[in-house]
Amino acid sequence: MSSGIRSRIAATKAASSGIRSRIAATIAAGVTDPPAPRSHWLRRGRVDLVFVADAITAVILFAITSNMLQHAGVPHGTSPGPMRTLLLPLALCGPLVLRTRYPLTSWAVCALAALWTSRVVSVPISGYIAPLIVYVLCLYAVAVRCKTWVVISAGAVTVLGAVLLEGENFTTVLFVAAIPVATGLIVRTRRGGREQLEVQERRHEGERALLQERQRIARELHDVVAHHMSVIAIQAEAAPYKVADPPPELVESFAEIRASALSGLSELRRVLGVLRSEKAEVAPQPGIDDLAGLLESARSGGVTVTSAVTGTPRPLPEGVNLSAYRIVQEALSNAMRHAPRSAVQVKLYYGDAALVVEVRNNGLPPDGQAVAAGETGGSEFTHGGGHGIIGMRERATMLGGNLQAGPTGKGEFLVTAALPLGDEEPEDTP
Repeated sequence: MSSGIRSRIAATKAASSGIRSRIAATIAAGVTDPPAPRSHWLRRGRVDLVFVADAITAVILFAITSNMLQHAGVPHGTSPGPMRTLLLPLALCGPLVLRTRYPLTSWAVCALAALWTSRVVSVPISGYIAPLIVYVLCLYAVAVRCKTWVVISAGAVTVLGAVLLEGENFTTVLFVAAIPVATGLIVRTRRGGREQLEVQERRHEGERALLQERQRIARELHDVVAHHMSVIAIQAEAAPYKVADPPPELVESFAEIRASALSGLSELRRVLGVLRSEKAEVAPQPGIDDLAGLLESARSGGVTVTSAVTGTPRPLPEGVNLSAYRIVQEALSNAMRHAPRSAVQVKLYYGDAALVVEVRNNGLPPDGQAVAAGETGGSEFTHGGGHGIIGMRERATMLGGNLQAGPTGKGEFLVTAALPLGDEEPEDTP
C-alpha cells in the first residue's frame, strides 16, 4: 500500500472521528439547558423529591408492565421468559429515573423500547398504560429542558411512530403526546419570563446600590472638601483688609486665590450634581478650545507658559478632547505645585492617527529629585504624594493611548501623551 493511500485513509478516519466527536458533544451538552433550581418544597437538603418520586413511580410501573407482558399473547402454561418479565419492562420504565438529568437520553430509550416491544408483543403499545405514562413524562422533560429543534424533532418522531406502530389508533396516541409537549412549552415560557424578571430585579438592585454609594460619596465631598474650599475663598477675600494699606500685588494675589477657590467650588458642585443624579451628565465639558483660559490661569499662578500647535487642527472625539484638556490641566498644576516660577511649554500635535500632547517644564522639585511611582510605571514627585500622573495615565489608557512622565535628564520634567483619533472610543471618559 502506497503512502498516499495510507495518508488518505488516515485523513478519512480522522475526519469521521471528528464528526463523531462533534455529534457526541452536541448530544451530551449542546441540546439540553441546565435544570431550573427546585423550589424549597421540592428539595429537602440534598434530596431531590422529584427524583425520588420518579424512582418510586418507575418501580410501580415496572411491576405493572411486567405483569401485563407476562400474559400478552403467551399460550396458557407457557413461561413468558426473562425478556418479557425483566428486559422489556426495564427498558420501558427505567428511563423515568433519568429524565431529570438526561431528558433527551431518557426519551430516546423510551422510543426505542416502544419500537422493540411492538416487534416482540403483538398488542399495540397504546394498550399498555404504564409505558405510555413513562413516555409522556420523558417527552415533557424534553419539551421543558431541550432546545427548540430537539423538541420539534421529538414531536415529529412521536407522530411518525404513532402512524407506523398504531395504525388506525394513532390519533389517540398523537393527542396524548401533544399534551406533554404543549405543557412543557408553557412551563418553559413561564420559567424564562420569571428568570428574566429576576435578572432585571438584580440589575435594579445593583443600580440602587450604585446610586446610594454615589450619594454617600457626594455627601462626603460636600461636607469636607466643599467646606474647606468655601473657607479658603472667604479668608482670601478678607485677608487684604487685615493689613493697613496692603500692596496692590498682595490684593491681586488674594483675589486670584479667591477666584480659583470659587471656580473649584463651582466645578465641585457640578460633580456633586452628577453623583446625585440618576441621569447622564449633559453639561458641556471643557476641551482644547478652552486651553487659553487654562494657560492664563497658570500664568497668574507664577509660571511662564508658552504654547504651540502643529499639524492640522480638526474636531476631536469627545473623550479625546476632554482628556487632552485634563492632562494639560494636571501637568500645569504639578508644575505650579512642584516647580514654581518655572517655564512651561505646552505643545499639541495633530497627527493622522493620534493627538500628541506634550507639557515640558524646566524646573524640578526643590530637591531636584523624582522617584518612581512603583507599579504604575510612571514618575511622581517626592513632594505631594498625589495621584495626578496615575490619573493622567488612566485617561490615556481608557482611550487606547499611552502617557509617559518623568525627568529628561536635562533638568526638565516632561509629560507626553498620545491619544488615538479613531472614530470609536473604547470607553467614555468621565
